[in-house]
Amino acid sequence: MRLVLYQPDIPQNLGAIIRLGACLDLPIEVVEPCGFPLTDAKAKRAALDYGETAALNRHASWGEFLASGARKEGRLVLFSTKATALLQDFAFERNDLLMFGRESAGVPADVANRADALVRIPLKPGSRSLNVAMSAGIAAFEAMRQTGGLSGKL
Repeated sequence: MRLVLYQPDIPQNLGAIIRLGACLDLPIEVVEPCGFPLTDAKAKRAALDYGETAALNRHASWGEFLASGARKEGRLVLFSTKATALLQDFAFERNDLLMFGRESAGVPADVANRADALVRIPLKPGSRSLNVAMSAGIAAFEAMRQTGGLSGKL
């Protein structure tokens, strides 16, 4: 299982997801360009000292990511507020790539169309969305719980 971030634009969220990936032993794929330099101090501060232990792979573009070995490993599961499949009803697989869009704009239609599945984290009616780092944590936990990836880790 991997976390995929499509053109993140808030450095603190990337830092928090780096920490999440390091703590749960989940590789992270970052599809650039980001809305900030990846050396941003805010991202480093949010990652704390976990940045050194996280498996972070950078892809210069969407096309580069699609051609990568990581993309060929499993299903691309896009988390979207527009999805109809609910997190708790979706059957995750061990090799899934859990993808999250830009905080400001999600992903463009051509990217969403390449996803193998779209999943939504249910929210109270009238709520717009969660923070992307929080969404990644919720999604990763449920996917790992379903696939047995949490045994011995928590």
